[in-house]
Amino acid sequence: MNQVNMLRSLALIEAVSLLVLLFIAMPMKYQWGMPQAVSMVGMVHGILFLLFVFFANYVTQRQAWSEKFLMLMVVCSMVPFATFFIDQRLKQYVPS
Repeated sequence: MNQVNMLRSLALIEAVSLLVLLFIAMPMKYQWGMPQAVSMVGMVHGILFLLFVFFANYVTQRQAWSEKFLMLMVVCSMVPFATFFIDQRLKQYVPS
């Protein structure tokens, strides 16, 4: 698997962890009084987010992409469902 595909996979895993945090763990905390759900999912999501940012920076440098594109990837990773938009852009860089 090349670096761009690895970045795409990590981005999608991180995006799903954000959605799980927002749409499953947060309701469990506030509707059913289970704050440990946010603690556990939040920690996993935080680790995945940091891995994504560091790996996105690494791949950006290796592929000679612009810092603007790196910032777009990082910002999109913070907005629910926006990572799926960036995945479409990353597909352009996957070798055939």
